[in-house]
Amino acid sequence: MQVPPLARRTAVLLLVPTMAAATAAPTAARPAGRRNHAPGAAGVGDPYFPLAGNGGYDVRHYDIALAYRPEGRRIAGTTTITATATRDLSRFNLDFVGNRVRSVTVDRAAARHHRRGQELTVVPPRGIDRGDTFTVAVSYAGSPRTLGNANLGRTGWIRTPDGVATLSQPRGSATWYPLNDHPSDKATHAFTITVPDGLTVIANGEPGRTTRRGGTTTFRWRADRPMAGYLSLLAIGRFAVRTGRTPGGVPMTTAVDPALVTADHDELERVTGEVTDRLARWFGPYPFASTGGVVDDVPVGYALETQTRPVYPGQTDTPLVVHELAHQWFGDSVSIRRWQDIWLNEGFATYAEWLWAERHGGASAEKTFRQHYRRPATDKVWRRPTGAPGRDGLFEFFPVYTRGAMTVHALRTAVGDRTFFTILRTWLRRNADASVTTADFVAHSERIAGRRLDGLFRRWLYRPGKPDHPRSPS
Repeated sequence: MQVPPLARRTAVLLLVPTMAAATAAPTAARPAGRRNHAPGAAGVGDPYFPLAGNGGYDVRHYDIALAYRPEGRRIAGTTTITATATRDLSRFNLDFVGNRVRSVTVDRAAARHHRRGQELTVVPPRGIDRGDTFTVAVSYAGSPRTLGNANLGRTGWIRTPDGVATLSQPRGSATWYPLNDHPSDKATHAFTITVPDGLTVIANGEPGRTTRRGGTTTFRWRADRPMAGYLSLLAIGRFAVRTGRTPGGVPMTTAVDPALVTADHDELERVTGEVTDRLARWFGPYPFASTGGVVDDVPVGYALETQTRPVYPGQTDTPLVVHELAHQWFGDSVSIRRWQDIWLNEGFATYAEWLWAERHGGASAEKTFRQHYRRPATDKVWRRPTGAPGRDGLFEFFPVYTRGAMTVHALRTAVGDRTFFTILRTWLRRNADASVTTADFVAHSERIAGRRLDGLFRRWLYRPGKPDHPRSPS
């Protein structure tokens, strides 16, 4: 995500008739017998969001099917989830906000359910044994909500002049589909979205068959690489859509609201292709099957790195595209296991902007670093630790974005360019589709560099105050 200037932030909450079969066939749960079936936890234990996500299972696939009505921006449909139990379960929770739940089934059998706040608790007819794969289908209807507060901004199901767009960092997807809403549990997604003729649907991944019937059009999209729930995208409205390839051959889909006089579709297409290919040279092959971008008239002050296809509010510029596309590697392919480590997303995406300027006639990354480092030690911006910014500081620009990028540059300075880029490429390759922590990155950096670096990261990430200037290797 990106916050001002042009919107530099990274994202907040959403449900749905079912599409293609999930990636694995369900296994019927065995009778409880003597097994110790117990409730799954109502959260994954993230200290910043105690009720985010849920325990006791690992989601493998979401199949989201919904019909959309412009009046009231309403939806009706079913979300079918394929998951594997990680413990013996007597019941389990899903994150889901608003909407009216019509029915819930587990492996096609009716299941009892109740709601409290954001928690939808599902009680299957029989206990689910650890290791069993099961499906839960939730049918619902309603007009999803927009979430937000003074620190995180507006997220979830956000109305636009001609439809809606979903921007869900950190926890907005639960406003329109039920899910295990935490980046530590990533899964593939499929979307079957029916809208009135004349509207278009853009989502993550690759498009499938589009069909028309009785005044409606059904769009199908499928994201076959694991994705954190907050990165899921629905943009419904009137769009000019283009498909093509980057100069390096990566398939590309771009969409622009034609009513936006501030948006230049040719420029979006050109810059997206150029940036995707250049970042692939620095970080390794583009991690997904396609790239692209969506420019929509969505009333927020930030862009978001929705997987494969970032969303830009009203217009773009090159640094913004660099930032959001860098997230396809840092944040989307390699995701964080806890929100505290958000600098692993934002620091690297910001540093990609510095690298872009350095390699395209602008200031060097060292010069940019020094400009920020000139802030006096008494400046309050040094007080919030980058590696533990607190829930209210997740998207605070200097501590997370700028000092995060400064931490990346301190590492580069300490180990030299050759080792630095080897650290990045091997980190991304070895952790593709996974969720990681800062400790994982420190350990990886030390292995590649062949030396201790924990002191450097401790100074730059966890100690309040202005760190000493990093020293080059002797």
